[in-house]
Amino acid sequence: MPKPHGGKLVNKHIKKDTTDLTEYEINTNLSEDILNIANGVFSPLKGFIGYNDLENIINEKRLQNDTPWTIPILLDFNGNQIKEGDTVLLTNKETGVKATIKIEEFYTYDKKTIAKEIYRTLDTKHPGVTNTLNMKKKFVAGEISVLENKTREFDEYNLTPRETRILFKEKGWKEIVAFQTRNPPHIGHEYVQKTALTFVDGLFINPIIGKKKPGDFRDDVILSSYEALMKHYYLKNRAVMSILRTSMKYAGPREAIHHAIMRKNFGCTHFIVGRDHAGVGNYYGPYDAHDIFNEFPDLGITPVFFRSFSRCTKCGSVVNDKICPHDQKYHINFSGKKIREILNNGKIPPEDMMRKEVAEEILKFKNPFVK
Repeated sequence: MPKPHGGKLVNKHIKKDTTDLTEYEINTNLSEDILNIANGVFSPLKGFIGYNDLENIINEKRLQNDTPWTIPILLDFNGNQIKEGDTVLLTNKETGVKATIKIEEFYTYDKKTIAKEIYRTLDTKHPGVTNTLNMKKKFVAGEISVLENKTREFDEYNLTPRETRILFKEKGWKEIVAFQTRNPPHIGHEYVQKTALTFVDGLFINPIIGKKKPGDFRDDVILSSYEALMKHYYLKNRAVMSILRTSMKYAGPREAIHHAIMRKNFGCTHFIVGRDHAGVGNYYGPYDAHDIFNEFPDLGITPVFFRSFSRCTKCGSVVNDKICPHDQKYHINFSGKKIREILNNGKIPPEDMMRKEVAEEILKFKNPFVK
């Protein structure tokens, strides 16, 4: 099992009297960032980054101390009521987060530069660009501490890095491959997971839970469908599932590195990276998220690349481009759009697209999609 990123797993949960602190309400995404810092998911970060770290992340894809880091974790802020050295209380109603931040630095940074370097575009159709350009004028850097947060839906699936590391150790797993997902599993996903699992001790299925766009599968549908797959088609001592609450940035290759770092902190030794990982639109090449790993020989987690996979009617099985010699006319791609259409009509997709048990679980929900 690898050491946490940066060498030590961060823990920023404390008990403290906050009666006299000035309180600021923050959005849900920021509160999720705070919890991920506090639980060690974002180790080695102990808080929101300052100017020098931001500059280094933008230009070098590393923190100022040379630790690999590709996505800036920023707290944007408006107001002149507080100053450097103050401690304030950050709150969010949806997550129940109450956290302190000791303000080390106020600074500004050109938001167009951030967007251009992180997302490789200034096109406002890119959701990450729009979110960045809409950030407030100033940024605040400082170490955080979480005082409390409330129990939420799906918490029974929510394991912290400390808990997953204990779980993996109890199972005797030394090598663990992580699989990130935002959809129910089809046959192609199962093929990728089991292919990777063949060479390690355990599989860590890690769905991202949170805000989704209309037409996406609901979180409860994703979790229930994976429960069905694991029950019928996985060995119980070889696969576990835990959720990850974080927002997608759609930063393509940079986000692939960020996703790998988070799974390293959970205790994983390997991370599956597919075609156009964390991409959106046509902003990145299909394998840019593979190539970027060449820049990080010191990342401390091994990527497992899958360039493509499809069902070959001549082979009679799921294949990838390294093992199948047959022409594309024999290949059936796993179309998420087609699977959605079939399920949306209340029908079960063919067995060569999705397991019957998985489809039946999805169809138990009256409205499996986000409206």
